[in-house]
Amino acid sequence: MNFSVRRVRLLGMLIILGMHIQGGSLYSQKIAFSTDPLKVSKCSDFTLSGDGSNPEWGKTVWHPLTRLDSAGLNYATRFKILYSAKGIYVLFDGEDNRITTSFDQDFQDLFKADVFEVFFHPDTAMPLYLEYEVNALNKELVLLVPNLNGRASGWLPWHYENGRQVKKMVHITGGKAGMNAPIKSWSVELFFPYGIFSPLQNVPPASGTVWRANFYRLDYDSGSMVKWSWAPIEHSFHEFRKFGSIVFE
Repeated sequence: MNFSVRRVRLLGMLIILGMHIQGGSLYSQKIAFSTDPLKVSKCSDFTLSGDGSNPEWGKTVWHPLTRLDSAGLNYATRFKILYSAKGIYVLFDGEDNRITTSFDQDFQDLFKADVFEVFFHPDTAMPLYLEYEVNALNKELVLLVPNLNGRASGWLPWHYENGRQVKKMVHITGGKAGMNAPIKSWSVELFFPYGIFSPLQNVPPASGTVWRANFYRLDYDSGSMVKWSWAPIEHSFHEFRKFGSIVFE
């Protein structure tokens, strides 16, 4: 029997660092969240610009993220999602006063500073999902996360290139990209080729396929971690059983 062996590098820490539970208690407000699956419309493939100006984005609507903590400013934050025959497109957009980060390299601990995040859980029979983080300096963190009995650990991708590499493009409004630079908002377009999900099952999605997912933001302008989410959580971004459902049209 032949086994395909995929080497990956273990991110050398239990994701207590990836749990994103630091920085204060959750805010008492409740998220107005529908349990109906979010519809993911189909699109043609397009080149990323970062600003959401491509007409293909007109095929879907904005979905809001809700602030979970009482600290910091309640920056308006939202996302869109589409899919094509080749992969999945995500657009994040958020108000901001400052790019609060010191991370200017890929695969650093981006979650310790300002980021947008998306988690995809294609095969809900397995406690295994993709975590993706991106900051306003266009740097990324990509993890395949096994979450066993509440213990999560992140694995970095091997041969992260070509059809297994996420494409990303950031757009800054009201300033320039730089550590602690003043801005008015930032957005990012992401493209996830289906190869990045290998060997997870239920990929690529067909019409009617249902995945679980969640969309997040972290901001540190106030000096502490402030969290946003799409589907409500209690303590951790890794509460994958609380992810919302998305259905591909």
